[in-house]
Amino acid sequence: MASVALIPPDVRARLKKLRLRARYGAGGDGLGQHASRSRGAGLEFVQYRAYEPGDEPRRIDWKLFARSDRYFVRESERDSPLTIWIVIDASASMAQCDAAQPTWRKLDAAKTIAACSIELALRQGDRFGLIALAAGGPTLIAADAGARHRDRCLLELERIACAGEWPAETTLRPLWERVLPSSLVLVLSDFFDDASAQLALRFAAARREVLTVQMLSAEERDFPFSGGHRFLDIESGRERRVEAAAVRGQFIERFALARKHLARRFAAGGVRHTEYFLDTPPDLPLQHFFGFVNERIRA
Repeated sequence: MASVALIPPDVRARLKKLRLRARYGAGGDGLGQHASRSRGAGLEFVQYRAYEPGDEPRRIDWKLFARSDRYFVRESERDSPLTIWIVIDASASMAQCDAAQPTWRKLDAAKTIAACSIELALRQGDRFGLIALAAGGPTLIAADAGARHRDRCLLELERIACAGEWPAETTLRPLWERVLPSSLVLVLSDFFDDASAQLALRFAAARREVLTVQMLSAEERDFPFSGGHRFLDIESGRERRVEAAAVRGQFIERFALARKHLARRFAAGGVRHTEYFLDTPPDLPLQHFFGFVNERIRA
């Protein structure tokens, strides 16, 4: 998939209405569009504090000094760039597609959502990094900002291929060194491997703000099969032969319950979660997290 095709024109047009926003302060230094947890010289007044040696004289409130005969410094919130990390599950199950769209896999949709997130971050002057997780361990592009870094990430997105199972826990250690607290982490996965859900919850428990998108096919949602079928787990090699009509109702019910359980589990861990199905527009998850209506409700 060429980089120019990662974001369809209609999707790109809808991105203009979105703005990346963390639920909590960004906590970094520099200029951006996000309120920071840090205090100092900035734009919006927060509080007074007693003067300390080394403070700049221009930050002293001289009118307050005239009334109190004591030195006080005005503290403000700094506008800080947000750092967003996009984590893509590149295990073999992400190669799943629908018969109606055999060239549109879960991984392709994840790449488009990732590219959209990068474009939003670029537009706002925010930093963005990319992590792909497959059997051999993580492929990581360190967080940075700017158009050249965007192009580097898009090239890496093109290279990502589905392979094997979820990586071993020992290979994920570099993530904790790179993905710093206060980062926004967007995880794109089908979450069929419980270790992927555990990773998202660990990020949240370690003071990263986590957004999760469960990537699902329409056939997994609707089970539109008939006759005898052989279903193969391409990661483990296990297979099951069934009469589709006989198991349809049970499958739909159990799969819906499993998705609800995952959503409740994420909610309990402080993770914001949504689902994406391959027969829906790829920007829907970002509309859910960053759209105007959702932002107004949070406010």
